[in-house]
Amino acid sequence: MASNIELRCFTYIDILQPQTAAFLGTVSRGYMPLKNQAALFFEVAPGMDINVVTDIALKNTSCTPGMQVVERQFGCLQLQHFDQGQVRAAGDAVLDALSLKETDRLRPRVVSAQTINGITGYHSQIVNRFRHGNFIDEGATLYVLEVHPAGYALIATNEAEKAANINVLEMISFGAFGRVYLSGSEDEVAEAAKAALAALEAIDGRPNAGPPPVYY
Repeated sequence: MASNIELRCFTYIDILQPQTAAFLGTVSRGYMPLKNQAALFFEVAPGMDINVVTDIALKNTSCTPGMQVVERQFGCLQLQHFDQGQVRAAGDAVLDALSLKETDRLRPRVVSAQTINGITGYHSQIVNRFRHGNFIDEGATLYVLEVHPAGYALIATNEAEKAANINVLEMISFGAFGRVYLSGSEDEVAEAAKAALAALEAIDGRPNAGPPPVYY
C-alpha cells in the first residue's frame, strides 16, 4: 500500500509498570491496559490517518486499543497485549502495509527538564488539581520532562518507574509536546530522570532538530 503518512512516533513498551498502566486506565477511552502487558505507541500525520493504522493493527493481531486520539495535525494510537509477540506483530503489520521502517520515525527530542526540590504546599496543590495519577505531597521533589514528539512521554514514564520508587503524577502523550510529571525523594527522582532520558536517547530515527534542551 502506497502511503503519504508521516511516522512521527513509534515505540514498544516491553512491560507496562503498575502506575503507568493504571494512569493509562484513567485516561483511556478504549480497552484499559493492565500492568505487565506489552504496549505499542504510534503517532502519525495527518491526524485522520491514525484510523488506517488502527485498522491494519487490529485486523492482523489480537491486540486491544487502549487509546486513539485524532487531532487536526497528529493522530495517535496505543495498543496492548500480554503477548509481546502480538504487539510486535502489530507494529510489523502497520510498517509493512504502509511501506515504512521503524527508523522512519522522528527521534525523541528533549525540550526541557525541571527538578524542583522541596515543593511548597500551594505548588503541590496546583499540581494535584490537574494530575490524573498519584498525589504529590508538600516537601517532595517534582520532576517535569517535556519531549517531542509527544508520544515518547509514555516510554519515558514507564522506564522512570522501572528504575526508581517514584510517583507518576501526570503523563500527556498527545499534542504538540509530551509531558511527564513525577515525584518522590530527591535521590529516587534523580534515578528516575536518568532512566527516562537514557530511554529517549537510545531511540533512533529521523533527525529532529530544534533548540537545545533547557534543564533546571
